[in-house]
Amino acid sequence: MAEPGTPPVIGVIGGSGVDHLDGLENSEWRKVSSPFGEPSDELLFGDLDGQPMVFLPRHGRGHRIGPSELNFRANMDALKRSGVTEIISISACGSLKEALAPGTFVIADQFIDRTFARAKSFFGTGLVAHVGLGHPVCARLGDAIEAALKELDIPHQRGGTYLVMEGPQFSTLAESDLYRSWGADVIGMTNMPEAKLAREAEMCYATVAMVTDYDCWHPEHDHVTVEAIIRVLQENAEHGRDLVKAVAPKLKGRAEPCARGCHRALEDAIITQADARDPAMVEKLDAVAGRVLRD
Repeated sequence: MAEPGTPPVIGVIGGSGVDHLDGLENSEWRKVSSPFGEPSDELLFGDLDGQPMVFLPRHGRGHRIGPSELNFRANMDALKRSGVTEIISISACGSLKEALAPGTFVIADQFIDRTFARAKSFFGTGLVAHVGLGHPVCARLGDAIEAALKELDIPHQRGGTYLVMEGPQFSTLAESDLYRSWGADVIGMTNMPEAKLAREAEMCYATVAMVTDYDCWHPEHDHVTVEAIIRVLQENAEHGRDLVKAVAPKLKGRAEPCARGCHRALEDAIITQADARDPAMVEKLDAVAGRVLRD
């Protein structure tokens, strides 16, 4: 029996401005069905220098779906069903710190989840599980992303707290000041519950938060034009695609499960006794938790 999480298949979730991925060989868009509903779009399968890749545009091609309407469970379940073992999540965000200027990439390693209108777990009544989330991203992926950003000479910060708000509206000034007082670095609308669901599905997960603008706390914010923000968004998107091409070879050829434990996150997480589990839930979780439920 193959070790969990092997062989590596890299999943990329493209956020605002990143709804396609260039340079894939043998590329093909495929519809992947999920018992949790419809994913945001078809998934793009292909190879990058021999490394299997799967790409999902988070908001759908053409940016059709807003953050609160995203079916996060279907998206992550579809990626898991497609064989994905590690996910690089690329997201546009606002900066909460003067030093993180537009164009900076932040390899976030913590989250503050302020969302309230989203299903946040694959598990529930009939099959209960509790995964650890003290360290919600995979440091191994972070190492590879950091090395690639250095090679590409893209301004970046390793580590930082990403505050995830519900949206779709942006923050009030009072909210922005509150989040700054908490020490958050960037703010966005999409990486929760993605990180939680990735952990439940035993996939490595890392966030690349691409700063497009300062949040409304900045005294010069109101002077920034929409055109300027769009220009930064487009430049970030291009750098984001370059990053994927640079990081894929660094993750190629892994023969063992992630040493950080991502591929074994459910090992001791399921609480419901085997004879009390809802058969319908067990069937629904065949991709997410089949490895442990079949034991």
